Amino acid sequence: MVQALRSAGASEVHTSTAGAAVAGRPTALTVVIGRSDSPAVASLLKRSAAFGPGELPAEGYAITTDSVNGRGDVLLAGKDSDGVYYAAQTFAQIASRSRVAGVSIVDFPAMSRRGVVEGFYGRPWTHEDRLDQLTFYGRMKFNTYLYAPKDDPFERDRWRDRYPPEQARRLSVLAHAASRRHVRFTYVLSPGKSICYNSARDRRTVLDKLGSLYELGIRNFAIAFDDIHPLPVWNCAADFARWGAVTQQAMATAQSDLLNRIQHEFVDRHRGLRSLVMVPTQYSDLSATLYKKSLRRSLDQRITMMWTGTDVLPTSITADQARQAVELWNRDVLLWDNYPVNDSDQAAGRLLLAPYANRSRALGNYLSGVVLNPMNQASASKAAEFTGADYAWNPQAYDPAVSAQAAADHLSDGDADTAEALRVFFDTQHLAPSWKGAPWQPQAPALAARLKEFDRLWTSGHKDRAVARLRAYAAVMVNAPQRITAHVPDRALITEAEPWLDAMALWAHALTTTCDSLTARLNGDAPRADELQTRSRALAKQASVIRTIPGATRPQGTVKVADGVLDTFLEKAASLR
Repeated sequence: MVQALRSAGASEVHTSTAGAAVAGRPTALTVVIGRSDSPAVASLLKRSAAFGPGELPAEGYAITTDSVNGRGDVLLAGKDSDGVYYAAQTFAQIASRSRVAGVSIVDFPAMSRRGVVEGFYGRPWTHEDRLDQLTFYGRMKFNTYLYAPKDDPFERDRWRDRYPPEQARRLSVLAHAASRRHVRFTYVLSPGKSICYNSARDRRTVLDKLGSLYELGIRNFAIAFDDIHPLPVWNCAADFARWGAVTQQAMATAQSDLLNRIQHEFVDRHRGLRSLVMVPTQYSDLSATLYKKSLRRSLDQRITMMWTGTDVLPTSITADQARQAVELWNRDVLLWDNYPVNDSDQAAGRLLLAPYANRSRALGNYLSGVVLNPMNQASASKAAEFTGADYAWNPQAYDPAVSAQAAADHLSDGDADTAEALRVFFDTQHLAPSWKGAPWQPQAPALAARLKEFDRLWTSGHKDRAVARLRAYAAVMVNAPQRITAHVPDRALITEAEPWLDAMALWAHALTTTCDSLTARLNGDAPRADELQTRSRALAKQASVIRTIPGATRPQGTVKVADGVLDTFLEKAASLR
């Protein structure tokens, strides 16, 4: 808050408890911040003419400069501590970017859980990545982070083992950093590949593992049984002796028995814990299988179910599908949305930078919330995370295009030229793949529209104009990588995106060279046109062999830049006359 005031031009900032004056110091502006049920804040709210009667929902807040203390000072009132924190975040955004004579805001989230699940395959994020992400989540009003990296052995394959001291210390640092930013750090334990459900020793080991994490300051837990498809075998004779052959119903019963024990013997007996979250083995679609029906009957009603939508990579999620999911599980359902995760073959060589989209604005009427599964590249994931936070807070008012522009503005720290360069770069990485079939977001829609306009002008005889307009956009594409590299404050984003920025620069130079070739041909200089076309092909070939950063991306491969759009046009342009 103090930093926000200084960035807005305050030369001196003094603090005191509510209702107390700062002795001997005249005050040009007073900012009162606190819970709406505190006497000082409640009194000011009552005296303000900005708000009518009514209670703020959980995490909600009100901001006004109207009739506070009779002088037009600022009041930030939160329903709870989260609301107070979010009021401060919003005020910081207003104060740092604007000069506002007056403002009144009432704001609260549509979804109670909003955040990110680090649940991808490949090299997990670094400790520094996670600390940076938690700071970002606080600013974006995300309140949930699930720690579930598939390649953390102590989370999955070696789930029985306690973390070594240094890794345990880092988890503790993360849990406390999350708490300071009003983010619920949720540890996801994945024992499904090797647990013996009917083993008293394994059940005790689960409780001991969770207890060791509780000692580190972690207060939210989930148990995951995902990615042990199609239907796992029992891992011990004791399970076969109790439940017989593996069936959907038997597996659901075994998992329910374990989770109910954890809820009753661990969660209910430790202070400050929220009810468990579960990732089921059958975590997608809406089919009413015996596994799901059995879980619905036998699982403690308080345990939240995670669901990925109608597919692993759903092309869309409707309100009716969300309603059906809640009816199917008969409990709170939290959407684990596999976007912008890029650890699958479908996303090989891609950054997924399109905005969060194709999710009904009414999901909040049924689901308890949404968490996005991000990319191997933490900072590059912020583009989609920004828009996902925008959606989860207020789906009814959400506009993907507007939110994407705001994300570019945020990541550029308000620099207009850098924001424009980021928007052009995002466009070349717009494709969102599906598990099977066509992508659910198209590649390079802005560039595709420019090329469509080129075709219209060219075929209607306005060839010079077609080339001139396309060359102007190509020049913006050429300059974008350098602008981003030089001016985006988040240097980790530059490091992560370097191969794509390098490839984009080459592809953009190929496009400008093709434009020059077309101009030469229009001017009757065929040899020069052919020379430039050859040069364009060489640039495109050079761009097409650039590879992802070894170890930083799963799977490895050549990077994709506006593929299916720019490369297709360059091939076609070679034959234009």
